[in-house]
Amino acid sequence: MARGEHHRIHAHDRLQRNRLRVAQEAARLMSEHGIRDFHHAKLKASERLGILDAQSLPRNDEIERALREHQRIFQADSQPQHLRRCREAAVEAMRFLDDFQPRLVGAVLEGTADAHSAICLHLFSDDPEAVLRFLQGRGVPYETQTRRLRTSRDDTAEFPVVLFSADGLSFDLTVLPVDALRQAPVDRVDERPMRRAGLAAVEQLLHEQDEEDALERKLAALR
Repeated sequence: MARGEHHRIHAHDRLQRNRLRVAQEAARLMSEHGIRDFHHAKLKASERLGILDAQSLPRNDEIERALREHQRIFQADSQPQHLRRCREAAVEAMRFLDDFQPRLVGAVLEGTADAHSAICLHLFSDDPEAVLRFLQGRGVPYETQTRRLRTSRDDTAEFPVVLFSADGLSFDLTVLPVDALRQAPVDRVDERPMRRAGLAAVEQLLHEQDEEDALERKLAALR
């Protein structure tokens, strides 16, 4: 092997190791310190590790894989239980907000929710104030803010967000126009349309989790 080729392979291996280290540290920061923004987590991780080469910054999907692995190793008992609680609460909230055709998005849907995660729903109404009137009429205290989402690869827009808490869990509702049911905003992880799930799909996730838990109990009894 030529010396130049050897150096190229060595440099590539070092780069891949650094990307993995940064992804793992970013996942740890997200899991243990509640950082929700992938970009912020990777920058903080690279700074802590002293790996400042831009090429060593992992993609968001690499960080998400590292986060799943971190939870599998360090939160094998607590994380699945919390995820179930969040999904059960999501089902209740979606039934409660049925008038606005709710869709579950984010960590609770993807299976990476932890104690720092909010239950994120997309609601659909051409009159965002209708959501506020609905909550006010039922005595639900809330806060409002706005969020900028990518509506396509090149376009962004701001949408109203409603925040409230119930039973110790945080709920994050983004209100989108009804037309947005046809095309989801772009996901920050993989640059594709955001994955969303209606009530029936979330109930199916809970059913599948029940079956997995039952199988795990049977396997544990045989060990």
